[in-house]
This record gives sequence, structure tokens and C-alpha cells, in this order.
Amino acid sequence: RVVFQEGAVKKGYDADLAAHLFDLMEKFAGYGFNKSHSAAYALISYQTAWLKRYHPAEFLAATMLSDMDDTDKIQVFWRDAVANDVTVLPPDVNASGYRFAPVADDHMAQGKPPRTIRYGLGGVKGTGQSAVEAILAARDAGGPFASLFDFCARVDRHAVNRRTIEALIRAGAFDTLEDNRAALLETLGSAIEAAEQAERNANQCSLFADESDQLVAGELARVTPWDLQTYLTEEKTALGFYFSGHLFDAWRDEIRRVAPTPLARLAPSRNPQWLAGVLAAVRPRMTRRGKMLYALLDDGTAQIEIAIFNEMYEQYRNSLKEDRPLVIQGRVSHDDYSGGLRVSADDLYDLQRIRETRARSLRLSVPDALEPAQLQELLGPWRSQESGVPVELRLRRQDFSCLLRLGDDWRVRMDDALIAGARQWLSYDQVEVFYG
Repeated sequence: RVVFQEGAVKKGYDADLAAHLFDLMEKFAGYGFNKSHSAAYALISYQTAWLKRYHPAEFLAATMLSDMDDTDKIQVFWRDAVANDVTVLPPDVNASGYRFAPVADDHMAQGKPPRTIRYGLGGVKGTGQSAVEAILAARDAGGPFASLFDFCARVDRHAVNRRTIEALIRAGAFDTLEDNRAALLETLGSAIEAAEQAERNANQCSLFADESDQLVAGELARVTPWDLQTYLTEEKTALGFYFSGHLFDAWRDEIRRVAPTPLARLAPSRNPQWLAGVLAAVRPRMTRRGKMLYALLDDGTAQIEIAIFNEMYEQYRNSLKEDRPLVIQGRVSHDDYSGGLRVSADDLYDLQRIRETRARSLRLSVPDALEPAQLQELLGPWRSQESGVPVELRLRRQDFSCLLRLGDDWRVRMDDALIAGARQWLSYDQVEVFYG
């Protein structure tokens, strides 16, 4: 103020006028900048709120498109779409374009704006605009693709390489042609070879004029479909997040027997609580009490951050693996700073440890054609009378149903390999772990 007033007087201006002018500038500095920005953002907020209310599919498709290269932001917008009852259809080589786009649905027949979006092929990791444009050009020229073999034969494979096709398979873009993604990946090499052979034949004159340039479509490899965990994990590599479901679904039925309360329904309590989810991320932090780890737990209903002290982290660090289930016994309190919940871990369990320490029985629902030798082969390596749990067999026949518990000499150790082996022999639902 002194510098400004003295400078104004030296230039011949009135001192009182200089003081008044500085008062005006000081007042403006206190609110003028924020006020102008508040007005600008208020206008944009009003406009975007109007678009989201009256044109939800168009608006949310545009927001996804604006950050198509950032899968973290696409996931945020996708969650927002789901929360606002806007359906996001999966990527499809016969229906998707490069961009996220609204599509006609039943709402339009009722005179309402559409509430459906088709996932753009450009949002799949490993594609790129030139590859997608080559796919669209082949589709426009020859119509919808009939199979993986037809796709490989018709697209420009200089623009659409094997890595791109693998990403599209993992993302589910071929599901309308074949929903066994494992079989598609296993067959891809043969499909590319068949397309290359047909291309070579087309450049040669056939001695017998037998139309040898025509592609001979092969059969899909006979491969067991992926389990839910593999299915979603592979999908995440292509899309950056779990689109078809939540990874916690792969273990939900079993883990809910230990931690029955969803994260969305957690409430403060003086007593320790059991909570569970998939480890989505970890974040180290230095505090006055030393190094701490904050683990982000996600069970599909909510995400919550868990504070893990350094001693516990060092003891169980091998259990803290992203995209793996984690069961925590901890304390939940109200966080006055954030207004949410504060959770600190008293004990950590991965799936292996929770089974070993808390399981009370293993139940197998066996088919009619039960072979005792096969059952012995499955259970034999894991027999342990000291640390094992009882095995129960659920038998269902035409005229009776019963639960049969094997003797104590057939108690088994609850190893992950045992559960995995049992679920290869039986279906997923036929292998159940019960807890105390």
C-alpha cells in the first residue's frame, strides 16, 4: 500500500484517490477471482446437469469418450452410468464403433431419450484407432463377422495384429460369436494361419480351378471355459476394470460365511468386526507412529480404506496381493475428519489362512457315478488327522438324499490346491467350505 501510494503521489495523483483505488483493488483481490470462476463453473454445472438429466446416454457416452485413454476415469464414468440406470453394453466387433455411443432402446419407442450406451472398441487396451478403423472398414464392406476365422480372413492384419485380436477377445468383443473366451484365444493361432493360407492361395492360379482361395473355417479348440476369477482378471487386462461382474463374486459365497456384513453396511462398533473384499490398491504412508499401509478393500457394494500398522504388514505382506481376497478382523469407528468410517486391522487373513484357521468342514456334492478311487486320489495328498477338517459328502439319488461324513482318518488339510482340484473334478457350486 505504501509503495503504491508514494508512487502515485510522485506521478502527480491525489493521495486520497490513490488510497481509495488501492482499497478497491484490495477488496477485489479478496473475492473477485473466485467470484468470476464461480459464475463460470456454475454455468457449466447447470448445462451439464441439464444434459445428464435429459440426454443421459449421450452425455455419459461423451464423458467416457473424453477420457478414452484413461481407464481409471472410464471406470468412474461407467460406475456413474450404472448408478443412473444407464445400461452400458459390452464391446462387440459386430456392433461397436471406435467411440462410445448411445444406441436406440425401448425408451426411444416411448418418446424418451435413450438410456443405453455401446462400449467403443477404442476403449479396449491394445487396439488403437487405425486397427479399429480397419475392423470397421471390413465390417462395412462385407457385413457382420460370422466367426473368428471369418474375422481374421477379412480384416487387414497389418493394422489388426494378433495382440489387438487377443485384447478384443479378453474384452468380450467376440462373445456374440462365441462366449468361450479361452477357446477363442486357443484357436486364434489356427484362425490366423488359415487366413494367411487362404490369402496365399488367392494369389496363385489353381490347376483345377477349385476355388482354393476360399477360407476353410476350422473348429474351435475344445478348451474348458475360464472360471470366474480368470474370466474377470483377463477382462481387466483389456478394459482396465471388471466390466462383466465383480472379482469378489468368485469367493463371495464362501467368504460371507466368515464376514457376512457387506462393506456398504459397516457401522461403528466397540467390538471387533469381520470384513472382507478384494484388495484393490495399497498405499504406504509415514505417520508419527511409523510406517503404515492403507489397503483399499472392495466387495462390489463399497470401497473402504483399512489402516494396517507396519508390524502387521511385515508379518503378512505376502498376503497383501492386489486382486486377491482379503479377510480382516478389525475395529470400525467414526472418522470425525472425513465424516466417514475409520477402520484399523487387528488381524489379516488371505484365503489360505482363513481356511486353515477357521474352516470346520469341507462338503462335496458328488455325482451319481462316484468312483471311490477318484475320491481317494483327490483327498489322499491332503489327509491330516491333526490339523485337518472333516469331509462331508452330499449324496442325491432318485429316491433319497443324505449327508455322509467320512471318518477322522480322512480329515484333510485345507490347502488351496485341494479346493482347486475338487472344483476341476466337480462344479464350483459342488465344493463348499463351512466355517465355525
